[in-house]
This record gives sequence, structure tokens and C-alpha cells, in this order.
Amino acid sequence: MRRAASTCLRALRSAVAALIFLTPAVARAQTDTATSSFDVNGLKVILRRNTANDVIAANVYLLGGTQQLSPATQGIETFLLEASERGSKLYPREKLRQVTARLGSDITITPSEDWTVFGVTTIRSTFDSVFAVLADRLAEPTLDSAQVELVRARLVAEAREAENNPDPLVNRLADSLSYVGHPYGFSPSGTVSSLRSISLGELRHYQESQMVASRMLLVVVGNIDRAHLEPLVQRTLGRLPRGNYSWSLPHLPAKLGRALVVRDEPLPTNYLLGYYAGPTAHDPDYQVLRVATAVLAGRLFTEVRSKRNLSYEVDAPFLDRAIASGGLYVTTTDPNKTLEIMRVEIDRLQREPIDVQGLQRLVGQFLTDYFLKNETNGDQATFLARAQIYQGDYRLASHFVDDLRKVTPEDVRRVARQYMHDFRFVYLGKSDALSRALIAEF
Repeated sequence: MRRAASTCLRALRSAVAALIFLTPAVARAQTDTATSSFDVNGLKVILRRNTANDVIAANVYLLGGTQQLSPATQGIETFLLEASERGSKLYPREKLRQVTARLGSDITITPSEDWTVFGVTTIRSTFDSVFAVLADRLAEPTLDSAQVELVRARLVAEAREAENNPDPLVNRLADSLSYVGHPYGFSPSGTVSSLRSISLGELRHYQESQMVASRMLLVVVGNIDRAHLEPLVQRTLGRLPRGNYSWSLPHLPAKLGRALVVRDEPLPTNYLLGYYAGPTAHDPDYQVLRVATAVLAGRLFTEVRSKRNLSYEVDAPFLDRAIASGGLYVTTTDPNKTLEIMRVEIDRLQREPIDVQGLQRLVGQFLTDYFLKNETNGDQATFLARAQIYQGDYRLASHFVDDLRKVTPEDVRRVARQYMHDFRFVYLGKSDALSRALIAEF
């Protein structure tokens, strides 16, 4: 899980940095003439041509994320895609290794709650060859039993290591606690138990039933035009079965109220993470809550870390999903003092409108920052994909700047009151160092 930065500016950057591809004039006009879309056998393709250099990013977004999973199949898509690295129909294992080494481009796999990214960044001269490898791994992985077992062993070892590492563990437990009975409570990467139990037959069935064109969104950003890209997609991913997949918003999580899970661990510091439920990506409050959490993150950084030196890491994270969540996170040797400060700062955000000029500086500083920085084609691809998946139209990505600028101090106070309550906390550390009475105030 991504950890949002501790200052207001850095907290916002993680969500909007990919907008660098819009010039200020383009953002104001809410148009992007460099970007277009087309359909190949049910596969939606978004292409943004950027001729500034020869770098091309191509990301396939396998839609559904944890909605595809059950408790027993957590991590199955990640497992399948990792196993495809061991060979496919056109690229048996040794040939695949040789081609990948020669082309110098690694295909990355990034599972998340709403989709899995299967993508690559390469240069124009090698793009066709790299894309052919990517497509064949998706369409026809060999899934040799011996190779699958080697992949399984590695993934199980990684999952076990994550369960023994406080930060990944507290994140995993917090999601599970906040989303009981909801897909977001599943691990897209898998658990030790699920990865051990998924059979080769289940992997093959998942490949046959789920790798269909209608479940994929392809976003390409770089120095390539449609006349080149479309035939390439037609003769590769376009040959997949069309299928009848249609992405939809996950069902809203149940209102579960406050909760606390404590795991007594002999750690040098204590870890505390709690979430509350936020709005859907369709809701105007989505961007308002993003700003509110950034404001809170900045205040906590000042009060907890800078002034009192109670923590090396404190945050008010915003989980950028189809259904947002906000929260509180800290590692500290004094959780009670830290909780007291957090409670004061949330109360202040809920009672007192923030300074208008301060809010404008916060948003303006960030917008200036991201317009001046060179962000990657891959970041641009994901920003377009997010708008297409969450809002139904990639062109709505250009509304983001205006949405941020429209946020008012009263909006921030209102969403703080509406959402920042009923936290569900996970605590790892010395159990006798935590006051349950303080937790109950959240």
C-alpha cells in the first residue's frame, strides 16, 4: 500500500503528479487533443501521443481487482501473471529470457484493489517486440507445473516476510478490519494460506475465463500514433476472446462502527493505523476529502514530529480507490500522547474553517510543483485509466485541477465532520502502552 507523505504538499502529490502531461492552458480548457481512444474486439484502448522523446509506456489494466477474489483465491491473478514469466506459447522459457534480456525491458505487475496493472516502459525501436511478449504472456502462458511451483514458493516466501514486517502487516490488518465482508478486505497479492492452496487447475481456469478483451483497458503514452498501434493491438490482444465483462463500483462497505485490534509485539516502536469510510469516486466530496486529509497530514507532521519529536512517521493517509478511505497512521514510542494530539487536530479541522489564503497556497503550490516537474509516461497512463474506470471517461482527468481549486474552507470542515469518525484501528506493539479510552474518542 502506498504511504502518503507527511506534509500537505507531498500528500497531494501522490494523487495528482501524473497530470504533468496537461499544460496549464490545456487544463483550463479541459481538453487534451493529444489523447484519443478506440476499441479492438471489446478492448478499450486509450492513446496519448507524446513526441517529446522516444519513451513509450503501455499498461494493461485488468479490471476488477479484489472483486475477482474470494478468501481462498486471494492473489490468484498475481500468481498467474508471475507464472507467465516462466514461458508462453510463442516465447518458451529460455527464449523469453533471451528476448527480455536483449530488449532490456521488464514487464511489471502491480496488483491493487480495483485493478491489476500489467505494463512495460520501453523505447520506440523495441516497442513492437516488447508488446508482443506482453500480449503473449497474457494470452497463452505455458503454466508448466514445475515452473508454477517455483513461482508459488517465491510468492509464499514474500507473503510470509510481509506478515513478519510491521508496516505491511499493519496495513494488511487495517484493510481486513475496515472491510469485513467487502472485497477490499482481500489481499490482491495473496496470503500465505491462499497462495499455498491455489491449484494449477485453478490457475488455468482463471486464465481461460478471465483473460478476455472486455476485462482489459490498454493505455499507451508515448511517441506512437494510432496508425501504428491499432494494427499491433489487433494482431495480439485483439485475438483474445471478447467476453462480456463490465466493470462496476464495488458495493459500499457496511457501517461497522469503531473497532480496535491489538497485537502485542516486542517492537522498538509501536505501530497504529486506523481507517474510516469515505465517499465513492463519483461523489464531489471525493476530492474535498483528499484535500482535507492533506491538511490534516500537514498539521500532524508539524505537531507530532516537528514540534514534539514523537514520531519519525506520522500521516493522515487518503486511499485513492473507487471507494475512498481516510485514516491515521503513526509509529511512536508514546501512542497515548500522539493520540491526544491527533484528536485535537481532528477536532480543530471539524470546528474551525481553515484559512482561505492558506488553502489557496496549498493547492497552488502543489499545482505549480507538478506542472514544473517531468513525470513519467506510466504515471500519465494511470491517471487517464483512473478517470476512465472511475468516471467513465478519460477526458474527465482534465477536471482534476478545477475540482481542487473549487474546494472551500467550509467544504473541508464539512467533510471532516461527515467522514472523520468511527475509526477502526490496528495496533502493533506494547499493548500496555495504549489507552483504550483514547481510542474510543475516535
